[in-house]
This record gives sequence, C-alpha cells and structure tokens, in this order.
Amino acid sequence: MREQVIQSSPRDPGVGQPMLDPRFEYLVLTVGPGERLADARARVVEHAEYGKWELHRVVHLYSGARKHWLRRRVMRVERTL
Repeated sequence: MREQVIQSSPRDPGVGQPMLDPRFEYLVLTVGPGERLADARARVVEHAEYGKWELHRVVHLYSGARKHWLRRRVMRVERTL
C-alpha cells in the first residue's frame, strides 16, 4: 500500500492529474491487487478517524489495483502584521 499527499493549487493540473479543488489537500492510497481489502479499509478508517480525512473517491484500475482518494479542508491563515 502506498500513500501520497497531493497539495492542490489553483493552477491548471498536469497531464494525468484530475482537476483538484484548491480548498482541499488530498491523500491517495494505492492498494495493489494482491493486498487484502480489509487492510485497505482499516487504513482508510484510521486516516478518517485520526487525521480528519474524508473519502472522496475510489477508482478501480484494470490491473486490479484500487486508488482511494481522501481529502481534508486546508486552513489558510493570513498574516496580520
């Protein structure tokens, strides 16, 4: 299982990247075809419960792998001084 955090930006995404909302940051969990679904489910639940992530989308690939997209709102703080 591989985890990748994606910081979204208001600019145009690159080739192969979906259009991401700049108000959120994304975490992509890639689960291989040989890995158990229960392990992936447990990992998603841990991130949702402790990291405040929410499940955004699940993609099933032709190879049998699955990508779970999680997102959470980014709090941008402006400087006051």
